[in-house]
Amino acid sequence: MMSHTYATDAQTKSGDLAATISTASSPEQISAALASVESFLQKHSPDQSRWFFSLTFPTLICKLFGFEPQNPNPDPNPNPNNGWIHKPELSGKLYNFLSPSGALLNSVTAVDRLSLVKYVFPVERLPEWVRLTLQNYRQCGGGVLSDLCPLFRGGRLKDDPTPHLQLNILEYYFFWFAYYPVSKGNSERRVAVRTSVSKRFNLENWAIPVFKNNNRVNDDKNNMDGGNLYVRLLQGYLRFFVPFSDLNAQSPYRSSLLHYSSGYNTLVLENAEFFVHTLIHFWLLDNDFSPLPVKVCKSFGVVLPLRSVLAELPPTAGLGEVVNVLVKYLNSSLVSKGVDDQVEVTAWRGAGSAAADMDLSSSMVGSIGYWNSCIQRPLYRYILRTFLFCPVETSVKSVSHVFSLWVNYMEPWALSLDEFPEIDVNKDSLKKHSMDVSKPLNYSSSWQGFVISNYLFYTSLVMHFIGFAHKFIHTDAEVIVQMITKVVNILTSSRELVDLIKNVDIAFHSVPSGSSKSMLNTLYRFVPSIREQLQDWEDGLSETNADGSFLHENWNKDLKLFSTSEDGGQQLLQLLALRAESELQFTGENFANNLQLVSFLKSRMGYLFGGNIIRSSSIPEGKKFENSQHEIFRPRTAGNRPTTDIRYKGDWMKRPISNDEVAWLAILLVKLSGWLNEILGLCPLENSHVGPASWSYVEVSGGTGANVYGPKDTMRLVLGAACSWLITLGREAMKFMREHGMRVNLRMLASKKVVTVVLMVIAFSALKRIVSNFNIV
Repeated sequence: MMSHTYATDAQTKSGDLAATISTASSPEQISAALASVESFLQKHSPDQSRWFFSLTFPTLICKLFGFEPQNPNPDPNPNPNNGWIHKPELSGKLYNFLSPSGALLNSVTAVDRLSLVKYVFPVERLPEWVRLTLQNYRQCGGGVLSDLCPLFRGGRLKDDPTPHLQLNILEYYFFWFAYYPVSKGNSERRVAVRTSVSKRFNLENWAIPVFKNNNRVNDDKNNMDGGNLYVRLLQGYLRFFVPFSDLNAQSPYRSSLLHYSSGYNTLVLENAEFFVHTLIHFWLLDNDFSPLPVKVCKSFGVVLPLRSVLAELPPTAGLGEVVNVLVKYLNSSLVSKGVDDQVEVTAWRGAGSAAADMDLSSSMVGSIGYWNSCIQRPLYRYILRTFLFCPVETSVKSVSHVFSLWVNYMEPWALSLDEFPEIDVNKDSLKKHSMDVSKPLNYSSSWQGFVISNYLFYTSLVMHFIGFAHKFIHTDAEVIVQMITKVVNILTSSRELVDLIKNVDIAFHSVPSGSSKSMLNTLYRFVPSIREQLQDWEDGLSETNADGSFLHENWNKDLKLFSTSEDGGQQLLQLLALRAESELQFTGENFANNLQLVSFLKSRMGYLFGGNIIRSSSIPEGKKFENSQHEIFRPRTAGNRPTTDIRYKGDWMKRPISNDEVAWLAILLVKLSGWLNEILGLCPLENSHVGPASWSYVEVSGGTGANVYGPKDTMRLVLGAACSWLITLGREAMKFMREHGMRVNLRMLASKKVVTVVLMVIAFSALKRIVSNFNIV
């Protein structure tokens, strides 16, 4: 047993370390504090180190991530910008200190083996859905919650005296590590809102990236190389805690303390599952009002009262980059196993019972398809909620990381294993399959199982993104065209992939013919599962109030990508391309390149849907730019009629400035015309129905109308009659203009021809006056 003197010494030193850590602010002080912690952990045994984790560890976490010290009323959204992790001059030391092979985590593992320390994680900093569920613990079903969510299992969920989560040291650290980017995104959004109070509800900074990045939408490789300390730690923890191999294989990144024998394989997989689900629930499901599968909740009789509080909230801002790292790593397990293993890459769960699905899921832990099955539903809802509930005032580029996340997920065969150089990859096995791990792969029939099990990412989510593109086409048409072209290009990257997506869609909307030799009949067995996924993954989501609904109210009950109806993918993509052409005419020097990109998009659409969907314009090249401003996107009911002869159909005064107008004068005259129309009441929308005119008349008092005394009275009478006649004529003219929707329009005076004539008349009059001033002798 440990002596009382040793215990007192460890307790005293732990208290001194906590004081040293809390006061460390300069790089020198922080380096000294880290060295003191490492020295303490190396010199003390696990049972002595319990005092460090009881007294010092919480303070260390607060300083590392910039959280506020624990107090009775902590801020649920602290500002972590002052944490040690933000000091670039200490990134090397901090990485070595926090790495899986560092002294801290080695000591954490040793103390957890003895179960010496337990923590209660602050309820206000849990994911939103978990926090609300614990607040309504009794109404939600109480004890059965431990069976629903992996975070609640293993006796972590306690309800005495109030519901809370009790965690060991490693789990406690995982929670704070996952909470850090959530806290940072919320704090930066708060600062952005506070600094823009004087503006009119500007939500430009709704999706501020947690880690500053000026790269383009699909340029993520530099971030993946580990320039950021948090991203480097995330990659290191994923490689260390999430194994891809079988139970007896060990990761080359694993340290001696965690080099378990087969008896500890269960613990390894439990840590892997807990870590992945922690990231999923903090990042993907944080404020989702339907975080758990509907079938599972109904099976256990659990009702989560979240919809009234969390409905139509976008995901936490700025998590796209870290989620991208997580998803890429989990998908890299598919690539690392070789192409031949991909046929049934994901365990395909049919429409069985919820309990059977959970048992199957538990038995799959560590298998090749388990991690993909874990992230399918949360990832789909994360991406979809971003597209549906992104505020209109937000910049399109603010969702670039989420878009990149989606397209990367749809192309796991294009993932390069060079992004994870230390991953557990059997390169000898890969060479047997004649694959070069340094080059991206192309789609092949070996990935059919992955595409079918994630079919909604290739169809339904494409439809929702088309709605997102229509909503934001006015804000940045160039970026929208690039995004939609990227999506269509992925779908048409392979003839095999196009045929597979189309055949599954045909099977989804048809009835089995009974012939066992038909290719479609081999796909019918997947239709019930896809239909169940569609209902479950899009539970409670509705575009009706979110973005004007390009789809019907029952949009989540069917797949419409290949539908030829008015709200089908073919018509909406066609409309989007035509709207893009109309918007891109104002891009100036990039106009030619953008039109070329639209032309490429049209060709890919023709390849996807079959045939030439949109006819190319027959305007000569020299006149194409000149006449482009008179073109307008074709309405959905226009069919395949050419659009080159369709002129501007909107408000003539608000049409784009043409080449034959003086721009500044046209703007001034439009404003003046609007002011006159407002004063005269010539607004056709508000005055389309005009009642009987109130005729103006001159009331003559009795006896005075017949007596005229002298020429002054006569002139007064004639002038009054003339004014009355002019007023009557003006009122009749106003009445006629109101009845026929006519307005004052001075914009025609801004024509360069009119301006030229006026200038010539003024110049001629001035010249004539100058000449007349000379006395000709």
